[in-house]
Amino acid sequence: MIDIRPFASLGHADHGWLDARHHFSFASYHDPKRMGWGRIRVWNDDRIAAQNGFPPHPHRDMEIVTYVRTGAITHQDSLGNKGRTGAGDVQVMSAGTGVTHAEYNLEDEQTTLFQIWIESELPGASPAWGAMPFPKDNRDGNFQLLASGNPDDGALSINADARILGASLSAGKAIELDADPNRHLYLVPSGKIRVNGVAAAARDGVAITGESTLRIEGIEDSELVLVDAR
Repeated sequence: MIDIRPFASLGHADHGWLDARHHFSFASYHDPKRMGWGRIRVWNDDRIAAQNGFPPHPHRDMEIVTYVRTGAITHQDSLGNKGRTGAGDVQVMSAGTGVTHAEYNLEDEQTTLFQIWIESELPGASPAWGAMPFPKDNRDGNFQLLASGNPDDGALSINADARILGASLSAGKAIELDADPNRHLYLVPSGKIRVNGVAAAARDGVAITGESTLRIEGIEDSELVLVDAR
C-alpha cells in the first residue's frame, strides 16, 4: 500500500516565527486518521525565522530526530550538550527519563527542517543527544543511513527499531530499495517523484507498507528523507 498525503492536506500552524506543517496529529491539529504511522508519531515540516526558535521545554521517552534542510539549528539541553547542525546534517535526542532542551535558529536566514518523533523501545533509558555531518555527495543516487537503533552501524544511535535514511535523486534517475512488507515506511521528497509508479509532489508524505521493493523515480531533482519503522 502506498498512500499519498498531499502537502496541502497537512495540519498547519503559523506562529509568525514558526510556520509548521504537521504530517500527523500534533498540538492543536488533530486528525484521528493521522495519529502516526507505525511507531512514527510526529513528522513536522518547520520553517523557523532568523534569530528565533523553541525556548527550553521538556520531553521524555521519545526519540527525536532533526533533519536540517536549509540553514542551521543550535541545540542546548539540560545534560550540558550544545551544538550547531547545518543543512543536510542530522541530530538525534533520546529523551528517556527526561530532558529539557532548546532549539534556536541563530542564523541571519530562515531555517527549514524536519522534526521526527519515533516511539522509544526503551522507556526510562538515560537521556542522550548526538549530531553528525552527512556530506550530500555520499548520498547522490543512493540512500545513506543517518540514524538507527543499531549502535554498531556507524550512524547516529536512537532507542528505536527504526532507520532514518537520506538520498539525493536527480530528475530522470531512479533508486531501488528493499523493504520489509510488515514495516511502516514514510518518505518525504523535496521535488516530484514516483514511488512504484505512484506520483508524489514536493513535501507530500508517502506512507508505505506491504511493499517488498521500492522503486523511486525522480521527476524533478529531489532530496529524499525516509523513515523505516516497525
